[in-house]
Amino acid sequence: MDKTPEAIRDYRDLIVWQEAMDIAESVYALTRGFPREEMYGMAAQMRRCAASVPANIAEGFGRAQRRPFIQFLRIAQGSLKELETHTMLCGRVGLLSKEQAASLEPGFTRLGKRLVSFVRSLEGERE
Repeated sequence: MDKTPEAIRDYRDLIVWQEAMDIAESVYALTRGFPREEMYGMAAQMRRCAASVPANIAEGFGRAQRRPFIQFLRIAQGSLKELETHTMLCGRVGLLSKEQAASLEPGFTRLGKRLVSFVRSLEGERE
């Protein structure tokens, strides 16, 4: 799924990191439209989750050891699920339109599957 190991010199080469950055950028753009009273509430929470996904991928890569990298990828998965939940809630309470919330779903699903596959491939290399 991701590039071959010899092509990966930096976390920025990882497809999971690139997709996580795209999602974070989308979340920042969508939350700009939130009411002012939500800027320290749901908007801030969603932005923290969104930024956490690529940040954890980068931090895990920077540890330069497989086991810590896997752990940070799992943390990124958790942040992605948290972001997905916040997005669904925002759609339910009207902070995002149903269409806006739904527009993020394919990216969440794709990145979630990539992270699971990436973790499995790294776990398989241990044996």
